[in-house]
Amino acid sequence: MKVNVHAVNFTVDRKLVDFIQERMDKLEKYYDKIVSSDVFLKVDNTSDKENKIVEVKIHVPGDDFMVKKQCKTFEEAVELSAESLERLLVKRKEKIRAHI
Repeated sequence: MKVNVHAVNFTVDRKLVDFIQERMDKLEKYYDKIVSSDVFLKVDNTSDKENKIVEVKIHVPGDDFMVKKQCKTFEEAVELSAESLERLLVKRKEKIRAHI
């Protein structure tokens, strides 16, 4: 799957990009028709410890799924986003299967 990582107002290191790619690739296990995904990484300028924001947009034929999570680390936010997307993709797959 093609994963586009967009870091807003900072540069992202290779390790984090690899982690995101690996985690997004696991989503194909739940729904194999994923076209691509866009991952937006943002740092909120607040005194709050949970200032890392991750938005993941997944493109599937006929639909787009968007998940936004805010955590202490990007890794944790990506993990939570992926878990939410897993549930959405499984739900979509079951819905499509019910129509056939």
